[in-house]
Amino acid sequence: MATSLRGVSRSARALQPFSSTQFASVRRCASTQAPGSGATPAAASKNIPDLAELETRSALEAPLPSAEDKKDFRPWKRAADRKARLPSSRYQYHPPKYNRGPLHPIQSPPSSDPIARDFVPGPFNMPRLKETFRTNLASDLMTLAYIHIPPGTPKKEPTERLRSWEGDSPYFANRARRAPRGAPELPIRERDITFRNIPEIKEITVSTFVPAGLKDPNVLIVARAVLLAMTGSVPEMTKSKNSVVQWQLQANKTAGCKTTIYGNAAWEFLDRMIHLVFPRIKDWKGVKGSTGDGSGNVQFGLNPEDVQLFPEVECNYDMYPAKMIPGCHIAIKTTATSDRQAKLLLQGLGIPFYST
Repeated sequence: MATSLRGVSRSARALQPFSSTQFASVRRCASTQAPGSGATPAAASKNIPDLAELETRSALEAPLPSAEDKKDFRPWKRAADRKARLPSSRYQYHPPKYNRGPLHPIQSPPSSDPIARDFVPGPFNMPRLKETFRTNLASDLMTLAYIHIPPGTPKKEPTERLRSWEGDSPYFANRARRAPRGAPELPIRERDITFRNIPEIKEITVSTFVPAGLKDPNVLIVARAVLLAMTGSVPEMTKSKNSVVQWQLQANKTAGCKTTIYGNAAWEFLDRMIHLVFPRIKDWKGVKGSTGDGSGNVQFGLNPEDVQLFPEVECNYDMYPAKMIPGCHIAIKTTATSDRQAKLLLQGLGIPFYST
């Protein structure tokens, strides 16, 4: 066919039926064989009208842009000279500044979305202990804490945790109930573990108390450096509330430091403590089984000899004076609603408990 197919529109090409010459032309264009023996592909493309317009050279062989081309290349000027622009209000989404409730038609995107106002990049890594918890331990906790209730079992009425006012005074009619005896605040009521509220590690607080820092400020500096190396978070200095004569402690004086770590940093710290520190403590029974505050938080302490076993402290042991390395108190805060659930979680992660 004398006329090239490139000059015909796409719709016309679709409507025009193929002839024998067109089919032979297309078949020859798709073939890699040369028309004659010894002919090169470039010479073969010259004999075919439809391939004459193709570029025979590779784009990698194109020359580099010259200095004049680089000088004239100004994309910002081209964007500024553009007259027609897209309206930002229609084609660009801006998250709302205020959330007007869960039923409002316009909702803020999640923090994982890059266009969110509270966008937090990541996570860039998954702690090994956290991955073990999500893949294995989470389902095991639901199995261990499962309580089978046969169908038709009547529900138990919840016990009254608040006391009613006794007497015939008219002021007791609409008055709020009283707290139980000996408890100014009500403890958290334990909830059954389901797939919605599996206990997890929320935060870990590491604190140290060094009364000797009142006489020697270097003890406080060493204690703060040790906590910084262990947790990777800058500790804050703490002050004593009361005066204790036996410890030579004065009120409102700096006598320690503490720091709190969250998220992946807490999982990493717990992983190092379970697998690198606890196995090396000599004659260590474990954490006392009666520990806990009744709301799913577990506390225990480590001696100065135990703190020296942390890899961050051990690798730079010569940097710290041996007699100035303090002990520490560790408080693990979980999302559990009772000490029983918190101990199930920590036992599954590898913390041993012993009963007296």
